[in-house]
Amino acid sequence: MTSAAPTIARPRGHIGRRRIHEALLFVAFVLPNAALIAVFTYRPLVLNIWYSMLDWTLGSPTAKFIGLGNYREFFSRDAGQVLTTTLVFTVVTVGGSMLIGLGLAVVLNRRLVGRNVARATVFAPYVLSGVGVGLVWTFIFDPVGGVLAAVLRKFGQSSPQWFLQPPLSLTMIIIVYIWKNLGYCAVIYLAALQAIPRDLLEAAALDGATRGRSFRAIIWPLISPTTFFLLMTTILSSLQSFDLIRIMTPMGQGTTTLMYASYLQAFGGYNRAGYSAAISTLLVVILLILTVFQMRFLERKVYYA
Repeated sequence: MTSAAPTIARPRGHIGRRRIHEALLFVAFVLPNAALIAVFTYRPLVLNIWYSMLDWTLGSPTAKFIGLGNYREFFSRDAGQVLTTTLVFTVVTVGGSMLIGLGLAVVLNRRLVGRNVARATVFAPYVLSGVGVGLVWTFIFDPVGGVLAAVLRKFGQSSPQWFLQPPLSLTMIIIVYIWKNLGYCAVIYLAALQAIPRDLLEAAALDGATRGRSFRAIIWPLISPTTFFLLMTTILSSLQSFDLIRIMTPMGQGTTTLMYASYLQAFGGYNRAGYSAAISTLLVVILLILTVFQMRFLERKVYYA
């Protein structure tokens, strides 16, 4: 009968040195990124919160501490219009981009002639410069010499004053924003549709399920993680939209969202840096609340295969 081979215990000093080495290696990899995030993300955030409690004119060497005065002023004067505009813009652009993007993805997922060209065409506006897109669409919506005005004149109609009437200005910005960003939703949804096993759809078809029934019972649950991802990213993107609004409606005629209101207060002639910082802080709080809400409640409805 053979005896078991004796185990060789490693010295505690060797284990301790190895742990120290791993800890130092971890710090070496993490510390540079953590330092950059702290300097360029969290430090500006903390400073912005501090500035929001000051009565400070941009460029002035002095500032007066007023506590929550800027917040009280915002909620008593500007909150109704700005928050309503932000809500309408976000809901319509997010819903429109996702719904139209899903429809395009379903169409582009079929075997069509020129399908690859169509896919590239749909996605192209998303990668274009927002400034360039805004300038082109400003010419299209120009009520005097624009393309849309010329088309309407052919039918004996006059062009609406898109840039002078606040509801029309917001509608114009929403149309352009959806056009620019629906390609992103379409491509992400297309990738999700192509990942669905064909066996499931073929089995449903053999059982007599219609396309609508297959979409509701099979496709929609399987792409719910993609829908959740797009919902998060598009909401965050819409709330931070700036370039199109700045180019097409520089004074914010009916298009003053939270993001653009912060810009106007600081750089649009008011030079109210403290008030602008207060609006920016509110936007950060809203983004944080929406992110936590989506992660805590909406993610529960996501089906992960």
